[in-house]
Amino acid sequence: MIGLFLGDTDFPNLVLQKVKKLKKKYFIIDFSKKNKFAKEKNSYRISIGKFGKIISVIKKNKSNKVLFAGKIAKPKFSTLRLDFKGFYYMPSVIKAAKLGDAAIIKSIIKILNNENIKVISSIYFNPELAIKKGVYTKVKPSKLDNKSIDKGIKYLGKSNNLDHVQALIVKNEKILLKEDKKGTKKMMSKLKKKTEGILIKFPKKKQDLRIDLPTIGLKTLKDCKKFGVKGIVLKSKKNIFLDKKECIKFANKYKIFISIK
Repeated sequence: MIGLFLGDTDFPNLVLQKVKKLKKKYFIIDFSKKNKFAKEKNSYRISIGKFGKIISVIKKNKSNKVLFAGKIAKPKFSTLRLDFKGFYYMPSVIKAAKLGDAAIIKSIIKILNNENIKVISSIYFNPELAIKKGVYTKVKPSKLDNKSIDKGIKYLGKSNNLDHVQALIVKNEKILLKEDKKGTKKMMSKLKKKTEGILIKFPKKKQDLRIDLPTIGLKTLKDCKKFGVKGIVLKSKKNIFLDKKECIKFANKYKIFISIK
C-alpha cells in the first residue's frame, strides 16, 4: 500500500493514473486547494496541522511508504486546528515556511521519518517523465548558446542552497534574470519581447530530489514563445517533463530548442 500526498498542478494526476495502471494499492491524502481528489477511493482530506490523524491514516492502511506530487501551498497557520502531534511538530513547519513551500514539505518528510515512514521519489512510478541527456528538437543551441548555458549552469552550482534560484535566463554569456520565490513565469514576464534568452532550470543545491524536481510542460513552452525565450535547458534525469510529445511539436513549430544536459 502506497500513500499518495497529492497537491495541485497536472503532475499528481499522472502519478495517480500510473499507480492505477500498475494496479498498486493506494490511498490519497488530498492537499490540493479545491479537494480535487475527493471522488477517488480511499481519499482523505486532512489539515496539515493534524499530524496525528495523518500518521494514523498511514498506519491504518498498513503503509510505510508515501510520495509527494504536485504543489502543496503554504497554509494560513493562524487558522489551522492542531491535534496533539500537530502542537508538537508545528513549530518546525512554521520555521521552515519562512524558506518557501519546498521547505515545508522537507519539514514534513522529517516528521514522517521520525514516525518510521519512508518518503520515496515523486517519479518512482513515472520514471519516463525524467528525460535523459540530448537535444530533443530540430533547432540546436549554437556555440555561443552553449557558452551561455555553461555560464548559467556554473552560476547555479555556486548559488546558496537556501536561495530560491532554480532557474535563470542567460544570453551572450550574461545572466539576464534569476528566479525568485515568485517562480519561473514571473521571472520570464520581465523579459522584453524577442530577447532570445535561454531558460535554464536545474535543481537547487541540496534540493530534495524526491519531492522538488524542476518541472516544465506545454505551459512553459507557451510562456517561452510569449516572452521571446529561444531555448530551454534541463538537467538529465533530474527533471519532470510533462506533455513531452506536445512540447517537442510546439518547440519545433516555433523554433525553440530543448536541451537536456
